[in-house]
Amino acid sequence: MLWVKSLHIIFVTSWFAGLFYLPRLFVNHAMVLAADSPNHATSERLQLMEKKLYRFMLPLAVLALGFGIWLWRGYGIGGGWMHAKLTLVAVLIAYHWYCGKLLADFSQGKNKRSHIWFRWFNELPVIVLSAVVILVVVKPF
Repeated sequence: MLWVKSLHIIFVTSWFAGLFYLPRLFVNHAMVLAADSPNHATSERLQLMEKKLYRFMLPLAVLALGFGIWLWRGYGIGGGWMHAKLTLVAVLIAYHWYCGKLLADFSQGKNKRSHIWFRWFNELPVIVLSAVVILVVVKPF
């Protein structure tokens, strides 16, 4: 089971790298589009980077979730902290999906959000990661 736990941690970490970086690309993309004379070459480059990153994040998320379920079933873990953690995992899945919607908005020229909104949006995975680590390590309830 230690191999499963190691792989879970590796894929969770990799997935979070994407969850941290993709919204940062959105910040930059929104800033480029909001400029007085938007640089279309930079916008296209950012859009390509966003698409490639998002496409790469999906298998990382699936593997992180798969190894997490394997651990959960293998150890038979339960308790209030696990319910809270699973709720936060659901929040992350929704966040990941919403990033895909935002990506589609940029692709279709429908983005209405400012770079400031994206800066705040970028903080959610940090808060969720902090809470999940505390729940898993401390098991407060």
